[in-house]
Amino acid sequence: MLGNLLGVLFDGVAYGSLLFLISVGLSVTMGLMNFVNLAHGVFAMIGGFLCVELMRQWGVPFLWTLPLAFLLSGLVGFVLERTLYRRLYKADPLDQVLFSIGLTFMAVAAFTYFWGPTQQPVMLPEFLKGQIRVMGVGLGIYRLFLIAIVVLVTLALYLLIERTRFGAKIRASVDNQQAAAGMGINVSRVFSLTFALGSALGGLGGGLGIDVLGLDPTFPLKYMVYFLIVVAVGGAGTIRGPLLAAIVLGVFDVAGKYYVPVIGAFVIYGLMVILLILFPTGLIGKRS
Repeated sequence: MLGNLLGVLFDGVAYGSLLFLISVGLSVTMGLMNFVNLAHGVFAMIGGFLCVELMRQWGVPFLWTLPLAFLLSGLVGFVLERTLYRRLYKADPLDQVLFSIGLTFMAVAAFTYFWGPTQQPVMLPEFLKGQIRVMGVGLGIYRLFLIAIVVLVTLALYLLIERTRFGAKIRASVDNQQAAAGMGINVSRVFSLTFALGSALGGLGGGLGIDVLGLDPTFPLKYMVYFLIVVAVGGAGTIRGPLLAAIVLGVFDVAGKYYVPVIGAFVIYGLMVILLILFPTGLIGKRS
């Protein structure tokens, strides 16, 4: 019994870590840039498909595909921000929602046309397969690797935003664009790089999530609600909030599907309602 409980807890933490890695990019764009980007899952899908194609067509090792997925997704995000997104920064939130959901449907249609509707195969290296036994509990090696990556990314992101000159420029640009521009900060460039960073993190999460979440052209629609739940419950514009929310929601989601499979899929939604009632601005949300 205890072994099953620890196993569910471990799988929930690994699942929540993956949700955080993808969702934190959405938290950055929604909380820091005040843009409702429902197309964030598209960047995760781009990262996942890039990893699959590099491994299948070019024989690139899995670990090498991850930084490439990070960079390409960030580049796509940068181009789209420069050409499309920035035109809607001051638009009504409904316009932002309609634009981004339209972009999502276009991406789903395009990926379905080129790759078909089927699930993409996963080819993990041998050293990431299997389990190790800890206190009698089998822990998946890939899930341990996933948690380790998320820990490193979280620390790097926190240091970037809170301890660097670029992070100070982001916070200044968000607080008061006119004052930041008057101090010599290129607000437009800061926003472009910030959006690219959020997109790149989504792409990295998409690449890492192939084995856990699966990958097909409907990925952005299938997990859109999950990413929004993490940001809404954790609080947009923070790192700790989405991290805490993703871990809590991941554990409850896995536990619900394991212990009460009949209603397991709805556990995460019930928990979301309870947490939003108790913490309407998010677990660690910004208050006016």
